[in-house]
Amino acid sequence: MADQAGGIAGGNGASAGRITENIVHFARTLRRAGMPVGPASVVDAVRAVELAGIRNRDDLYWTLHAVFVRKREHRIVFDEAFRIYWKSRGLVEKLLSILSPVAPPRGEAEKPKAGQTRVAQAFQATRDRQSTQEREELEIDARLTVSGRELLQRKDFAQMNAEEIRAAKSALQRMAMPLEKVRLRRFVAAPRGRIDPRRTLRASLRTGGDMIDLRHKRADMRRPPIVALCDISGSMSQYTRILLHFLHALTEERRNVHTFLFGTRLTNVTRQLRMKDPDEALIACTDGVEDWSGGTRIATALAEFNRKWSRRVMSGGPIVLLVTDGLERDTDEDLAREIDRLHRSCRRLVWLNPLLRFDGFQARAKGVRAMLPHVDEFRSVHSLDKVEDLCRALSGSARPDGSVDPRHWLKAAG
Repeated sequence: MADQAGGIAGGNGASAGRITENIVHFARTLRRAGMPVGPASVVDAVRAVELAGIRNRDDLYWTLHAVFVRKREHRIVFDEAFRIYWKSRGLVEKLLSILSPVAPPRGEAEKPKAGQTRVAQAFQATRDRQSTQEREELEIDARLTVSGRELLQRKDFAQMNAEEIRAAKSALQRMAMPLEKVRLRRFVAAPRGRIDPRRTLRASLRTGGDMIDLRHKRADMRRPPIVALCDISGSMSQYTRILLHFLHALTEERRNVHTFLFGTRLTNVTRQLRMKDPDEALIACTDGVEDWSGGTRIATALAEFNRKWSRRVMSGGPIVLLVTDGLERDTDEDLAREIDRLHRSCRRLVWLNPLLRFDGFQARAKGVRAMLPHVDEFRSVHSLDKVEDLCRALSGSARPDGSVDPRHWLKAAG
């Protein structure tokens, strides 16, 4: 077997064609999973396998790895795709005879790995494409597609099935939140504006004072930082898990984003969300939290944040997103004091509560009534359209209406 695998070019044409065909199918799978695999890489992979030979599974793995993997974040997707595609026993040894591009079914249940969702979707896309080519072409009404998309926009995250959740996660990752820039007290050089005496005098020294060229300055404009405090208790875990995809995309777009998860304790997951691969980032967040889907102690978590993290991440006047239902386990005067301290430390405090999806919601819970006087906006975050409303509000493109005013809910409950 080793002699036959030592050189593919020397084998028969049918075997070489089978090997080339399977490498091409494998490259298409990687491309659908998000890796930049072009035709030139496929040609290089086939030539590399011909030169290196196929003696065992590791030889094939590292040969293809050397050609297709060019960045660190590509390793996870490649490893998962290779594991599924070439996982059957004896498949590598049978490459010179017969190969099937269809991966066998999984045996015992395994823990989901990073990149597994996208690789599975890539395999599914390959099977769908082959079945579409075999059957007759069908006409599709485009109006149904539009109405389905609109229905997904308004659908509650808690009522979505697995495929709808995948579509919602992809939509959240594509959302952009171009926050309006705020004016800082620091000045920067500008072609026009206020006269900068210091730079003007310094520039006049170069000519000995014979000619004075006026220099100008203007106030610096910068997007404010974002701090997200997300509840991961049993009633909030599903919403927070989906919103973490939105926060991951936001963290990848800009660096001044800090994310904290709290249930019975506070956990900083900012470093985990800075990973390039979204699946790897979400798994790292889940593994780094010990109280997921547990109880809720909002006052304790806010007190820890104000004491340990406020001076580190609250500089620059950030916008704070508080994602919780407000159902506090231990409601006392500490909650009002800590939320008031948080409000005074930030530029804008936005409370995102999925309970607002109910038409009959009223602010009667003690925790909700203790927190409402100290927030700037009270919004819902249970669907995609509500997240889009949040993006438009924070970007300054939409003025907040009376329904997001906390005083409106306090008067209704009173």
